[in-house]
Amino acid sequence: MGVSGSGKSTVGELLARRLVMPFLEADDLHSAAARAKMAAGHPLDDEDRRPWLLSLADWIREATLSGQGGVMACSALKRDYRDVFRRAGAGVWFLHLALDRATADRRVAGRTGHFMPAELVDSQYADLEPLRPDEPGLTVDAAADPQAIADAAARAVRTRR
Repeated sequence: MGVSGSGKSTVGELLARRLVMPFLEADDLHSAAARAKMAAGHPLDDEDRRPWLLSLADWIREATLSGQGGVMACSALKRDYRDVFRRAGAGVWFLHLALDRATADRRVAGRTGHFMPAELVDSQYADLEPLRPDEPGLTVDAAADPQAIADAAARAVRTRR
């Protein structure tokens, strides 16, 4: 979890490989309308996100029922969103890739071919609710090496099992 540009996809793919689990890029499940809204520079509101969150919860349920588990790269900015995910499957665990705004701005501005424009980074920080002590997970500095982050997350997940 984390704001745009925090490295969710990169770290998520590395972590999924280490844990030998399926990987889902949550952005792939956004509707065309949601993508267009963001591409036009308008942040999604909770109503826009509702069907997306429910489809992600379905993926979590399926991954849990299969016994295989999975790794999902998703902003999961608000506690309410994470609660939807936790209700969807036992053992949901979060890796918060915490990143300072300047680095996020620079990373997002340097991307090509992504629907999320740099001007929406501020709205993500406005929505961001860091993990609370009662939420299972780990917060790391997203400016660190992605391989090192994935290694630390894999150790934490394996310890939790």
